[in-house]
Amino acid sequence: MSQKVTVIGAGLAGSEAAWQIASQGVPVTLYEMRPVRQTPAHHTNQFAELVCSNSLRANGLSNAVGVLKEEMRRLDSLILSSADRNAVPAGGALAVDRDGFSGEVTSRLREHPLIEVLNEEVTEIPQDGITVIATGPLTAPDLSKQIQGLLGEEYFYFYDAAAPIIEKDSIDMSKVYLASRYDKGEAAYLNCPMTEEEFEIFYEALVNAETAELKEFEKEIYFEGCMPIEIMMRRGKQTALFGPMKPVGLMNPHTGKLPHAVIQLRQDNAAGTLYNMVGFQTHLKWGEQKRVFQLIPGLENAEFVRYGVMHRNTFINSPKLLKPTYQTQTRDSLFFAGQMTGVEGYVESAASGLIAGINAGRLARGLEPLVLPDHTTLGSMAQYITTADFKHFQPMNANFGLFPPLETRIRNKKDKNEAIANRALDAIDAFKLQHLTHPAVQ
Repeated sequence: MSQKVTVIGAGLAGSEAAWQIASQGVPVTLYEMRPVRQTPAHHTNQFAELVCSNSLRANGLSNAVGVLKEEMRRLDSLILSSADRNAVPAGGALAVDRDGFSGEVTSRLREHPLIEVLNEEVTEIPQDGITVIATGPLTAPDLSKQIQGLLGEEYFYFYDAAAPIIEKDSIDMSKVYLASRYDKGEAAYLNCPMTEEEFEIFYEALVNAETAELKEFEKEIYFEGCMPIEIMMRRGKQTALFGPMKPVGLMNPHTGKLPHAVIQLRQDNAAGTLYNMVGFQTHLKWGEQKRVFQLIPGLENAEFVRYGVMHRNTFINSPKLLKPTYQTQTRDSLFFAGQMTGVEGYVESAASGLIAGINAGRLARGLEPLVLPDHTTLGSMAQYITTADFKHFQPMNANFGLFPPLETRIRNKKDKNEAIANRALDAIDAFKLQHLTHPAVQ
């Protein structure tokens, strides 16, 4: 019989991981500290509780998260099958009856003959055996300290302060220019120059834009060095002009003059398809971000694959610490899954649990863990969180910008996304046929 696997946390990722492990005939001990110890965000004792929206976002193949859901369905996902059975009308999205959904996930796990559920808090990382840590953004303090001690305090974060990320193809390259400050080193930034008049319009829009509401347990997350751009600007126009928008050393080759202000865009992934707005972490509502940031020259038609966020979010520096299998680089028997790994969103969290669970189960069976193809959504997310620049790493959700380019360039966005989706699903089918021969336990 295979060795037993420990899964810590029965959220979306931990629930999916436990299911995938048990589906391979491997026994699982699943720890969930609720109701013994509650978190500030949870309200029930159910597994996979949806603490915010009841929507799992887009359901069609024209959106990357829709492709991700279909990949997960084809790999016998517990979370997706439970969501589909508890779906409520939501147009083109997959929304669920939250109590019915969580209740089904809970009952299927509790009734599984190979899954032992223990409602107790884990305060130490097991030293022996295979373990999956999926304790989420509200990991309890004792276990957080253990993870810090194991992985290094400098690679463990308690808040998420991320700037918006933009598809390069949506940037008007005729208005921006490639340069590094004072021409030092390789020209590494796309620079969006502003005249004084453009800056004044942008400033007024930004300081008067509507911000998202902070939850009570998120109130203490602002520090100098990760201050929202709108808070910085409210301190005075010069604050940004001497900070992230300073034009010094960035001569505009189109005019031969120094701009009044500059917004810099930094390459965000190895493929060069995504760029982030340097120093523009923000807490504006998403609609406001689009309205205000599209005032920036060159970004009038910007496609945002991820909006800026600032919230409580316990996560690790995965590019420094994890393999694409979701194993730690220093201990093959220790896996991480869920938002802790730097994936963002309900579906993405469950997806990371799916891969971690498949691989933890394989390890218990004496098989090699698997890396999914990077032209699948599952694989592209694993590649991103483990190969992004570790110095600037921030969580990411599923988007088409993470995929490697198609072999043949397609200009029409709808057709391009459809081709990417079809390639991904073909790859998942081939991957399943080649590697995943165990029967799923329903």
